[in-house]
Amino acid sequence: MSEQSGSERARKTAEALEYLGGFGNEHSSEAVPGALPLGRNSPQRAPLGLYAEQLSGSAFTEPRSHNRRSWLYRIRPSAAHPPFTRVDNGALRTAPFTEAPADPNRLRWNPLPDPAPGTDFLGGLWTLGGNGDATQRAGMAIHLYAANASMDDRVFSDSDGELLIVPERGGLLLRTEFGLLAARPGEVALIPRGVRFRVELLDADARGYVCENYGQPFELPDLGPIGANGLAAARDFQAPVAAYEEPGLLDRPTEVVNKFCGNLWSATYDHSPLDVVAWHGTHVPYVYDLRRFNVLGSISYDHPDPSIFTVLTSPSDTPGLAGVDFVVFAPRWLVGEDTFRPPYFHRNVMSEYMGLIDGAYDAKAEGFVPGGGSLHNMMSAHGPDRETFDRASAAELKPQKIDDGLAFMFETRWPITATAQAAGADHLQRGYDDVWRGLQRHFRA
Repeated sequence: MSEQSGSERARKTAEALEYLGGFGNEHSSEAVPGALPLGRNSPQRAPLGLYAEQLSGSAFTEPRSHNRRSWLYRIRPSAAHPPFTRVDNGALRTAPFTEAPADPNRLRWNPLPDPAPGTDFLGGLWTLGGNGDATQRAGMAIHLYAANASMDDRVFSDSDGELLIVPERGGLLLRTEFGLLAARPGEVALIPRGVRFRVELLDADARGYVCENYGQPFELPDLGPIGANGLAAARDFQAPVAAYEEPGLLDRPTEVVNKFCGNLWSATYDHSPLDVVAWHGTHVPYVYDLRRFNVLGSISYDHPDPSIFTVLTSPSDTPGLAGVDFVVFAPRWLVGEDTFRPPYFHRNVMSEYMGLIDGAYDAKAEGFVPGGGSLHNMMSAHGPDRETFDRASAAELKPQKIDDGLAFMFETRWPITATAQAAGADHLQRGYDDVWRGLQRHFRA
């Protein structure tokens, strides 16, 4: 099958998908009526000759509000597989990051170069950097991907963390153990720790970003004085309905690649592991449309800190100090009076990686393009470039709609150390500091 016809088939599949709504819900779904047992999780004989299996994304004894687990009813148990063997990691790296020293300088990259023909999502993953230690389930990693082929006859799972996938160019069809998700630019998909999935392209090629979260699973942030509503609404998160592999693929040899403690391990099964006929639980993948984010802001003066744009947060043991926050700068109105409206100059104890999905970012007039990204580590001074500062300082302060861009940020409590490949990449912008050149002295005593 040609890649074009494969993409057309994937698009038709994506257009027909249905979802289960709600974040953190106890969802349940069955692809065949009667496949889901009632009244118990592990009956003596599971319905329809299926195997009952629990997938735990948290320790058994974690508080109920944080406990993540799902029960899967599958054609073959996950235990039925041959040994795994080490395979090459490619451009994928894992914390602790020790290849290069942590760099206090402000860094910015152009988009990844186009990949070689036949590169799928897994082969196209390229690690920019991160922090923490995957073996201690703490910290995060930032990856980018560029692909021009679907994952045929192989699936991937990550034992080190959950994967927040942010498409920037080209849509993805994600075939998971729980069912199918479609994620297009402007949407994000979350694959929980340990869940197997395959990525098919909806277009000729695809490009985007991935946050690998080693720590506590992402959750919706508390709203505090905001009240009951605002930011990302729980009902807008969509989980898949149960769907197992097509009959022609169920018994076909499938390569299963597992990321474990920083390395890739591979085993060839005599069947596809995407064979779950029914499931119920809370450890589930989902997709979310960033355009549904309910932006809140000032209607008097100044503007709130960027934390007001948080979609998802991975909490740490210190309240309010996230292992990683996922923040989106969605279309919004600016109406503040006597207010410098672009993001202000600041230094931050948190470290910030920013990417651009579409359009332009209102704090950078030039050089920051979709598919690229900037890294401002803790306490590195940053803010609008000179052109943006000059324009915003002289602008007429009438209501202004920002609707030509969609940017996001991975913000984390620890410094982000770049990989050696990122620190020496050809697409690293060597003159990034120059965007602040020309910010002249205007002080007059």
